[in-house]
Amino acid sequence: MPVSVNSDIEVLLNMRSVAVVGCSPKPERPSHRIAAYLIEEGYRVYPVNPGHREILGRRCWPSLSDIEESIDFVDVFRKPECVPDIVDEAIALGVKGLWLQDGVDHPAAVSKARAAGLVVVADDCVMRQHLSRFR
Repeated sequence: MPVSVNSDIEVLLNMRSVAVVGCSPKPERPSHRIAAYLIEEGYRVYPVNPGHREILGRRCWPSLSDIEESIDFVDVFRKPECVPDIVDEAIALGVKGLWLQDGVDHPAAVSKARAAGLVVVADDCVMRQHLSRFR
């Protein structure tokens, strides 16, 4: 069940650069499909997966800290227990927002991210929300 408010969703959807943590090279995986959708919609997408060099024709980064560009928000496709480390890295980098995909939530990490000033959407799908607002 989504645990976000509409204003947070709107803020994140209006940001333009996104790191997709846990992005898969497999087209059948949600992380791949959603990253491809975001690219089609004009977002600057930075795939993050330490096991790959390129995904969707873009350089794939081993971690958020390795990305050489400014990131507006992080879209997370990882298990909930991975979220605290991702939040710590996002805070250290000055990222503005955090989106945890369907089934991904970690209340303590979400609270920490919000306390650090990040806009957070948890347990919701960025593509579904974008489609419902812009198509």
